[in-house]
Amino acid sequence: MRDRFVVLTGGEPMLQIDDAIVDALHAQGFQIAMESNGTIPAHPGIDWICISPKAGSIVVQRAGHELKLVWPQPGSDIDEVETWDFENFLLQPLDDPRADANREACVDLVMERPQWRLSLQTHKLLGLR
Repeated sequence: MRDRFVVLTGGEPMLQIDDAIVDALHAQGFQIAMESNGTIPAHPGIDWICISPKAGSIVVQRAGHELKLVWPQPGSDIDEVETWDFENFLLQPLDDPRADANREACVDLVMERPQWRLSLQTHKLLGLR
């Protein structure tokens, strides 16, 4: 059983993830999670796949554990995204000058579509940047 946990993220992690890093991390007892934009297929050794698609990109990784959609995001088709094969669908308010309105839009959407859950960046709400 693995009791260590690492998240590979930042930029596009699938540009660096290969057999060598997956094998080395697993050999050290790490469970591996990664957050990707989904434009490159996930390595089969990843234990937790989180995809956060960007509007206008071609998403090829349409299955995983967690889909995190930043909302609102012009060009995102939420109806299409809902057809993808994920265990968890999370909606995260876009952090821009309309942050309050974006949060309200997310709350409205998760109330209308029970498949989705609200994901808040608490550190931003608390002013910790």
